[in-house]
Amino acid sequence: MNVGASPFGGLTPAVKNLIIINVIFYVASLVFFSTFGFRIEDYLGLHLPTAESFNPFQLVSYMFLHAYFSPREGIIFFHLFFNMFALFMFGRNLEMVWGTKRFLVYYFVTGIGAALIHIGTQYMEVAPVMQAITHYLNNSSTETLQAFLDQHYVPRSMAMKQNYDQFVETYNQLVSTNPDKAIAISKEFVVQYRNSYLDSFVTVGASGAVFGILLAFGMLFPNAQLMLLFPPIPIKAKYFVIIYGLIELFMGVRNFAMDNVAHWAHLGGMLFGFILIKYWKNKGIYY
Repeated sequence: MNVGASPFGGLTPAVKNLIIINVIFYVASLVFFSTFGFRIEDYLGLHLPTAESFNPFQLVSYMFLHAYFSPREGIIFFHLFFNMFALFMFGRNLEMVWGTKRFLVYYFVTGIGAALIHIGTQYMEVAPVMQAITHYLNNSSTETLQAFLDQHYVPRSMAMKQNYDQFVETYNQLVSTNPDKAIAISKEFVVQYRNSYLDSFVTVGASGAVFGILLAFGMLFPNAQLMLLFPPIPIKAKYFVIIYGLIELFMGVRNFAMDNVAHWAHLGGMLFGFILIKYWKNKGIYY
């Protein structure tokens, strides 16, 4: 196979159909939201397993959803575009080498693996909040409530902020006249917050599987020349994959504020891809 052929050559079956399905889900997401206010990611996006909105099929369905709207930016297209562009650029070569069936196995294994790694890192983030909620429910008082709100309460949506404001107003009215009822209401609020907090962690995108594809391309075609957009210089695939992986690791460890990119999911896709390729190689089915 000539990996230096025109990047705008014909599409392979799996890559073509994956792109079509992703575009269909993107358009559906936009139409449902703009027409009915219905957020498809609330049902098909990846939730934490302990969240009320979690379903096992989300480990697959989240890969076909992408960000489509932001209150600040309006309609968003770049998330879908860059994932599908990478799938188009690198996935075709892999499918031609592996065949459609093996390529799809690789795609879904890396996508699901990315989801599992991402969920694991998210649990590390939510664990202190869950522990604080349990502590408050077992040791409810005005002092422990204030400590919980100061240290652990984070309104992750406008609805959560509105619910908080309503609770504070009701609680302040009761705390002096009926403290027992105030504590009971506070427990209900904290339980409701726990459910809303867990449900607020929603992940969408094919990035985990795409990063798995990127890693596979670097392993199968390590010396293929890639042209970067910025800076516009050529680089071998193996070096590109290493540099990109290190950047994702750095971003994941640093966990910058306002960074909504699922860096650990990207690394998870690369990790599961590496393991699967090594497994295939040991079985004599590397190519």
